[in-house]
Amino acid sequence: MRHMHSSWKKVLLLAAGLSLLAMPMAGCAPAEKEPIIFGDLSWDSAQVCNRIAATILKHGYGYEAEYVPGDTITVLQGLRNGDIQVNMEIWVENQLDAYNEALDAGDVIDLGNNYGDNYQGWLVPTYMIEGSGAVAPDLKSVFDLPQYWELFKDPENPDKGRFINSIPGWECTGINTIKLETYELTDYYTDFVVGSGTALSGSIAGAYQKGEAWLGYYWAPTWVLGKYDMTLLEEAPYDVDLWNEEAGYACAYPSNNVNIALNADFADANPDVVAFLDNFETTTPLINAVLAYMQDNEATTDEAALFFLEEYEDVWTPWVSSDVAASVKAAL
Repeated sequence: MRHMHSSWKKVLLLAAGLSLLAMPMAGCAPAEKEPIIFGDLSWDSAQVCNRIAATILKHGYGYEAEYVPGDTITVLQGLRNGDIQVNMEIWVENQLDAYNEALDAGDVIDLGNNYGDNYQGWLVPTYMIEGSGAVAPDLKSVFDLPQYWELFKDPENPDKGRFINSIPGWECTGINTIKLETYELTDYYTDFVVGSGTALSGSIAGAYQKGEAWLGYYWAPTWVLGKYDMTLLEEAPYDVDLWNEEAGYACAYPSNNVNIALNADFADANPDVVAFLDNFETTTPLINAVLAYMQDNEATTDEAALFFLEEYEDVWTPWVSSDVAASVKAAL
């Protein structure tokens, strides 16, 4: 079990017994289970993890799934009030104050890492700074950006370079805007907020295909950083005292704990789901591989989840009992 309050450990220890008590007696129809409501965040890794979990819960435990789309803040609020019951990707440090408030209020329980070996920040294509065709070999950090703005010229405002920010509603979008001010870059760069995750990834792919300059925010795990060689620009090392709005987020992004969280009332009523999701754990390279499959094969998130379940049995079967594993494999 991962980092969990002791009372929840007791619940999990009782889960097997409760599930036995819940078995129907001869001649009685089993009680119909309510669908599980997942918060469907707008990026692929979260949606694929939702569907991996949902497929196992459907074929192994008898639960259907519903998906409620939303951004970081709205999904957390939905998790608190019960409109959403499961979030497979809480990027903890990106919403630390709001998340701690939800935990302290007892609205949400945290089951620990889905994966923790991730990174995020400001990147440029590696070909810009390495190799015979490098146009900015001395570009190492965010503090070098004022002298290179012309390489990233904004077509809509050619007197400045363009910094490509993430999408509205993501907590990191506001952080990036503050960082531009903190690093005194607003005189040199426009803050270009893209309209969608597809537009953001497409801007990197388009730049790479043409060998053009690109500067902006991205993160791993993603198919993009599995497919394209990008270099993370240096900042001051992460410092908890600098990682707040008052200090201007004047340091590198922390490596986030990307955790699984449940609505507390839902968790109370469904210890079998808690027991399963407490075992659910992946890694950034693994998710990158699944997302690269998704991109290369134009697969949907449902198809990517099936690919994972078929190709990585050694990863997911230890999460569940042998009977559940057999039921899921039979359904596949």
